Amino acid sequence: MADTAESASGAAAQDPAAGRQNRFERYRDLRFTEEELAVILLTPVVSFLLAVSFYPIFDTVMASLHTGYVLEIEPREFVGLENYRSLYGSGPLLDQFLNGDGFWNALRVSLIYTVVSVPVELVLGLGLALLLNREFRGKYFAQAAILFPWAIPTVINARIWAWMFNGQYGVVNDLLVRAGIIATPFPFLARPDAALGAMLFITIWKTSSFMALILLAGLQSIPDHLYEAARMDGASRLRQFKDVTLPLLKPTLLVALIFRTLPAFQAFGLPYGLTGGGPASATTTLVLFDHQLTFNRLSFGEGSAAATVITLIALAIAMLYVGTLYEPEVR
Repeated sequence: MADTAESASGAAAQDPAAGRQNRFERYRDLRFTEEELAVILLTPVVSFLLAVSFYPIFDTVMASLHTGYVLEIEPREFVGLENYRSLYGSGPLLDQFLNGDGFWNALRVSLIYTVVSVPVELVLGLGLALLLNREFRGKYFAQAAILFPWAIPTVINARIWAWMFNGQYGVVNDLLVRAGIIATPFPFLARPDAALGAMLFITIWKTSSFMALILLAGLQSIPDHLYEAARMDGASRLRQFKDVTLPLLKPTLLVALIFRTLPAFQAFGLPYGLTGGGPASATTTLVLFDHQLTFNRLSFGEGSAAATVITLIALAIAMLYVGTLYEPEVR
């Protein structure tokens, strides 16, 4: 169909009137060239993305260059990069990152939260996936059971653990005291040095199963005959894992890391429901800080600037993963 349409349009190219008539007849009979068909199929998708994704991003960037309200309650004034300067603060960059408050404290908390949680989730998830990929009685029940932590909504999960970690009547403290590990209840969520650790424990408990599910799908796509060939060559289990499993699992690892790193870096529900960002901003992540800046302080310009910076950092993380792990020849 496409070849016929292309030849007919080429023959009528010298006569504009005949060309228009030819196109009208082709469109009436629903005969399109490959380029025309691609435009027709992609236009609804691109229009949807422009309306739902790209326009809000563009509007956020524009709002970051102005002061005032997004809904035009007050006239907005163009201030250039002033909102970004307010986020940056004053002083050397390293000192701001290590000792700064506000945006820099939130960036530091988000990086610690991401750098610690994602590798641990990857290791635990890979271990669970390797175990679930073996044949044993109750295998499918176990595969469904490990998804229970991940299936609990994040804010509900946060409120449950806030009760369990409570310093006065929490279950965790009660068990530790009964076991003789601690003598008196420990205020897990009331101390800055412990609150972030508690949040890390909760997110690792919740999302390691999600990582295992993704990696299990990748393991099941590896042909069994490759392992049989490796065993015939005398390869040990460790050698099979290194030479067969890991290389073929790289595309799945890329997907799993992107799917977990970006939500971890943009965490909101867990710190919001667990501690509200406290104590002393010890669990205030970037997105929670942006939420507080925008809706609590009503600083829409600085909030939009923070959202723009968060988006750029998340994009850089995704590009770093793709550039490091993506191997077309493996796929």
